[in-house]
Amino acid sequence: MPVNDNKKEIIRLLRGSEGNPVSGQEIGEKLGITRAMVWKYIRGLRREGYDIRSSPKTGYILDACPDIIDPVELKGLLKTSLVGSEINYYSVLESTNNTAREIAQKAPEGTVIIAEKQNKGRGRLGTEWQSASGGIWMSLILKPSIPLENVSRVTLVAGIAVTNALRNMDIDAHIKWPNDVLIRGKKICGILTEVSAEVQKVDHVILGIGINANVKLSDLSEDIRRNSTSISNEMGKVIDRNRFVASLLYELEQQYIIFKTKKFIDIVDEWINLSDTIGRNVRVTTPNRIIEGKAVGITEKGALVILDGNHERHEIIAGNCRYIN
Repeated sequence: MPVNDNKKEIIRLLRGSEGNPVSGQEIGEKLGITRAMVWKYIRGLRREGYDIRSSPKTGYILDACPDIIDPVELKGLLKTSLVGSEINYYSVLESTNNTAREIAQKAPEGTVIIAEKQNKGRGRLGTEWQSASGGIWMSLILKPSIPLENVSRVTLVAGIAVTNALRNMDIDAHIKWPNDVLIRGKKICGILTEVSAEVQKVDHVILGIGINANVKLSDLSEDIRRNSTSISNEMGKVIDRNRFVASLLYELEQQYIIFKTKKFIDIVDEWINLSDTIGRNVRVTTPNRIIEGKAVGITEKGALVILDGNHERHEIIAGNCRYIN
């Protein structure tokens, strides 16, 4: 068994003991290694941040784990059949969306790319996304049979899923059109949807999701920090990112099922119920124009409906939205 597999198996055994000591002899017999090798692996795990206590004459007890996303543990927590069917985990990537795009043609639908750190994370319109330590930086490959004009609907669906996952933790999250999730008006999540299509038919969609989970706000640049928050900041404690990702992937699968099986108007209604944007005065900037007015609704294509000062109706499918007083 490879070294990393031995370490993972030791952690699995210690977790499974639920706080009871597991002897070095028992671990060695299960892994087919000596007690001396078990001790070597224990020391290595301690260096990696695992808090493993030695109980004299009885064995080892796992008191705490480092704040890392463990794909093995994550797989064990999943309650999905499609989303997360494959999980590709990396310590560092330039961008999870870039990696997803490279494998999307051959990868099965539901494949997740997740990284502890991104060196070149990006948001909409090519803006930089700061992927600080402790966040959730992931991309999901979907292959819906939908017309290209309906791709913006996928972003709305993802916004609902992220918001529900946060609300499951008693965090009062809301969606800002088109692709942000806010808490108390501060950004906690950005969503970047990219698509590959032929002749107006979608081949695959890459859904990039970045969430400030256990991100320290002090690690963000001052201009970003001013309008951002994190889950740990809101809850006053570090969260278990494995459990949160499992919950998020479950919510994504549930919303994707609804997306494929129900009328989109039902999704629009839920999005509006969770919206931070509807009813606000906004300024939306597109490559061709700037529209100011009151956000009053969402169309079935995912366009934001704005009534300007002359009560003229505008439908904006994509743009940069800012609130104005």
